[in-house]
Amino acid sequence: MNDRNSHDFPVPGERLASSHTSPETLALLTRRRSTPAICLSAPGPDAHQVEHLLGIAARVPDHGKLAPWRFILFEGDARGSFGAILGKVWAVKNPGATSDQISFEQQRLERAPLVIAVISTVTEDHKVPVWEQELSAGAVCQNLLIAASAMGFGAQWLTEWYAFDPDIKDALGLRSGERIAGYIYIGTATEEVVERPRPRAHVGRWKA
Repeated sequence: MNDRNSHDFPVPGERLASSHTSPETLALLTRRRSTPAICLSAPGPDAHQVEHLLGIAARVPDHGKLAPWRFILFEGDARGSFGAILGKVWAVKNPGATSDQISFEQQRLERAPLVIAVISTVTEDHKVPVWEQELSAGAVCQNLLIAASAMGFGAQWLTEWYAFDPDIKDALGLRSGERIAGYIYIGTATEEVVERPRPRAHVGRWKA
């Protein structure tokens, strides 16, 4: 008798349905809205939920099975210790910064109980183009947002200056070919978000 349930990750070789009819999923996607990091608070996902989030994040298109991404998690005191690095780097590069501005930089990651840095890790000179590998990392970020929402948490995908600063990249131990796709802030929303204007997509149809 199969005691696996719908929340278990499939094992290699397991047959999977080609579609999953789910009005609830369509409703989530239709109404999904990022929660500003400043509006996030504890509690965040527990250890089991974090493991589940990362497993879902990895279930994205990945041509060549390269897994061109990895994760760095910031929880608890780690958020403050990394914030100290942000404050130091900011102060050096902005010599006119006030103590309040430096303090703000130091506290960036403390806006949410969990922050996941998604690192794009491309394999260069591979038959799978770098662009496709980078798109896969972007899909990872989106999966995290959707999974967090489905778990009952608010989430926001941010980059901000510390996703592009070379000194911060060095502090995180990024290697050649690695870039920060984004920081995913996850926690409990302290207030409801308001829908924003959505731009109309430009749609064209090829005519034979």
